Amino acid sequence: MRRFLFALGATAVLADEAVEKVEKVEEEKTDEPKLVDGFTPDQLEKMAESGESHEFQAEVSRLMDIIINSLYTDKQVFLRELISNSADALEKVRFYSTSDPNYLGDTKDLDIKLEFDATAKTLSITDTGCGMTKTDLINNLGTVAKSGTTNFLEAMAEGGDANLIGQFGVGFYSAFLVADKVTVTSKSNDEPAQSVWESTADAKFTLSEDPRGATLGRGTRITLHLKEDALDYLSENKLKETVGKYSQFIQYPIYVKTKKEVEVDDFDDSDDEDEDDDKEEEEKEDEVKKVEFDWEQINTEKAVWKRAKEDVTDEQYRSFYKAFSKDYLDPLSWTHFTAEGEVDFNSILFIPEKLPREISENYSSSRSEIKLFVRRVLVSENFEDLLPKYLNFIKGVVDSDDLPLNVSREQLQQNKIMKVISKKLVRKVLEMLKNIAKESEPDEDEEEDSEDKPKKKASTKYELLWKEFGKNLKMGCYEDDANRSKISKLLRFYSSKSGDAEISLDKYVDTMPEKQDSIYYISGDSRASMMKMANLQIFKKKDIEVLLLEDPIDEPCLQKLSDFEGKKLVSIQKADVKLEETEDEIKRFNRMKDVYKPLTEWWSSTLKGSNDEAIKALNFEAVVLSKRLTTDPVVVVSSQFGYTPQQERMWRSQTFTDKTQLAMMAGKKTLEINGNHPVIVDLLAKVKADKDDKLAHEIAETMFTAAAVGSGYDLVDSSTFATRVYRMISNTVKVDPDAPVVDIELPEVEEEGEEEEAAEEDDKKEEEDETVQEEL
Repeated sequence: MRRFLFALGATAVLADEAVEKVEKVEEEKTDEPKLVDGFTPDQLEKMAESGESHEFQAEVSRLMDIIINSLYTDKQVFLRELISNSADALEKVRFYSTSDPNYLGDTKDLDIKLEFDATAKTLSITDTGCGMTKTDLINNLGTVAKSGTTNFLEAMAEGGDANLIGQFGVGFYSAFLVADKVTVTSKSNDEPAQSVWESTADAKFTLSEDPRGATLGRGTRITLHLKEDALDYLSENKLKETVGKYSQFIQYPIYVKTKKEVEVDDFDDSDDEDEDDDKEEEEKEDEVKKVEFDWEQINTEKAVWKRAKEDVTDEQYRSFYKAFSKDYLDPLSWTHFTAEGEVDFNSILFIPEKLPREISENYSSSRSEIKLFVRRVLVSENFEDLLPKYLNFIKGVVDSDDLPLNVSREQLQQNKIMKVISKKLVRKVLEMLKNIAKESEPDEDEEEDSEDKPKKKASTKYELLWKEFGKNLKMGCYEDDANRSKISKLLRFYSSKSGDAEISLDKYVDTMPEKQDSIYYISGDSRASMMKMANLQIFKKKDIEVLLLEDPIDEPCLQKLSDFEGKKLVSIQKADVKLEETEDEIKRFNRMKDVYKPLTEWWSSTLKGSNDEAIKALNFEAVVLSKRLTTDPVVVVSSQFGYTPQQERMWRSQTFTDKTQLAMMAGKKTLEINGNHPVIVDLLAKVKADKDDKLAHEIAETMFTAAAVGSGYDLVDSSTFATRVYRMISNTVKVDPDAPVVDIELPEVEEEGEEEEAAEEDDKKEEEDETVQEEL
């Protein structure tokens, strides 16, 4: 394989050398003198004699030093800057041509062209814009100039003219990131002569009249003499890639000069003499190729966000989304808007159909997928903090005329305007999600029909969205303090009544009893396990709906939310859960407390004095009579501000969890007992009869650890608990749990040889008996 690749590479090199030889031979055949940067030696000499030498302003020298060494972190932005300047110059021409049709003259096409010369190691950017006079070149390139478009907008707002459009901003000097010498040739309608500006990024520049005449007609040509580390720009693919990345949506066409090899048929039938000659000519015909050059437009995509949304079809939105996001799936939804006020910008935001893999794999390191444009020019592909992390699945574009173009991404992040844009983007995204959720809610008539005619309902758009991005929105509820109330209306959870469907908090509140003042929830590993928990029993009996939280982020999310629409969010796995009670229920409960006081005091004392490590680790506090149990004898709950079982497991799973801090945050554990359960009634009788009853102590400790397991808590010492269970089973089957384990006696097994002899004797005896019978 390596030999093949080596041979292939060698073939390519030989082919390039052959083309270079052909081109060299063609050059030698011509009588024209060799050109340097488009100038003949005589023209260069004439320019040197008549050229003027100027010193850069001190500010410009300092500025170029900053640009080359500090301002731009990515050198490829030089092409973005130069193309943007060309677009400004073209915009000035377009503006003037609206009032003066003759302004375009013979140069009517408004475009930008890029071409390179691999031999001379130069890259040229040519536009048919307004061009510059000799004075303009001195003022614009020898002094610090502002961005043309920004100055134009400021001048027009103040009632001025359009003279400032087309001026070069500081972005021009980014050319020295990749070039050690820059030549600018420019022709303006305001001056008959064409001028040439040249500098090597030192403290001076030269300026002269172009001896070739007005070859441009109108416009500017910038020729970059590339540095050794920038020679990769002498490639069609590299230019296409860079232009497509940064300047895809410039409103004027951008062309790259491309080279193609085509076969040339120079075979003439009249010269054929015989078949051998035919073969030779055919071989020659295959070898003859001609090099042709053509201009290929790169920026074919249109800036859809600049158009009115009523003028854009759904198919155009989908096509645009796939083009800029490189996603093969259609977007799930989108919003197209123009923001006005403190800052003006246009934007289209898309919700993809699937959660990007990089977000699902590493949420914390994911970046925003919003592309930031300034006047259709890409400034950043992944701009941090433009959207909060929980919305990093949103893809789209933002284009503002109020942002400075000629600065780095790091400086833009500190720009106050960016904070305003970010705030408005978050609001628009949440509004879009809210509208999708509202549109996906079934009407009351539809709900009635579905009850009469049960059938499998297709997933709504919001259900599809929630399936993919629900975790992100829960993280948003946890992280985004400013927008938590808005996000809470987007959340969906399973409940004890919802079955396989998830419900919103709004729907929970709408269907809850009038006197219910809290939203109840329980957390666990799965819905099935939560539905069996003892904590849920009284809520089932009273027909109170409870949210089932099976995602680890669910509980922290609701704890941050604290309340919803004035209803407090309450965990039923914690103490002090209050439910509506009648006077009779209250009186009966108080009487039962008095009845069970001997048991609760004895049980609390027994557990506090236990030597069981599992009981100590659970941080036991007290035994109380329960209001939440209906069928189970006991349940363990945490203190009001302590961790639930799900939270404890989550914290223990963290690699760097401080055990001391975890023990403190886990909270005290309370054992609640069901006074109506036969086991509890029997235990009360045992304690009243004998407080030192060993079996009663065994039952008390075993029931506490069993209740902790049933409530979802992990035991530190599970082996001791298992031993207790075995002892309880021994007592149940009336076997002394302390009886020693000894080898049992097994029945004797006869050896194989003895069994065969016994069988033979039996057969022999049977034969003798048969013989006797026959004789008789």
